[in-house]
Amino acid sequence: MSVNKVILVGRLGRDPETRYTGAGQAVCNFSLATDESFKSRSGERQKRTEWHKIVVWGKQAEIAQQYLKKGAQIYLEGRIQSREWTDKENQKRTSYEIVATNFRMLGSRSDSMGGAAHSAAAGSGDFDSEAPAPVDHDQAGPEVTDEDIPF
Repeated sequence: MSVNKVILVGRLGRDPETRYTGAGQAVCNFSLATDESFKSRSGERQKRTEWHKIVVWGKQAEIAQQYLKKGAQIYLEGRIQSREWTDKENQKRTSYEIVATNFRMLGSRSDSMGGAAHSAAAGSGDFDSEAPAPVDHDQAGPEVTDEDIPF
């Protein structure tokens, strides 16, 4: 048995960019930054940022394009995928990306594009889930905090 599962909580480094395949399927790309804090050997507090390439397909790609913006904090689940190619100098290159299976916006309502909290969690990897309806400020549920993250 093997498992290829990634869980990330981070902030978008740029607005999502969506294109469509020849068959009409949406594919959305964006970058996600995760931070790590640690103490160096000298005892100084250090912070390291890791950047991740994210790919979202299908209906979720359209949802990501509509609701996600640069700086938005999200919880994301997916899998690692590698791509190999030969560059112009005939060197073999490899890049890694996260293929998202679902994501959820985090942060305060004011951080969530005009006050509405939106989710694009897909059940069992089903990318054909319905887009969430916009939520009115008065009807919005409780604010998601760091304690709500399942790890």
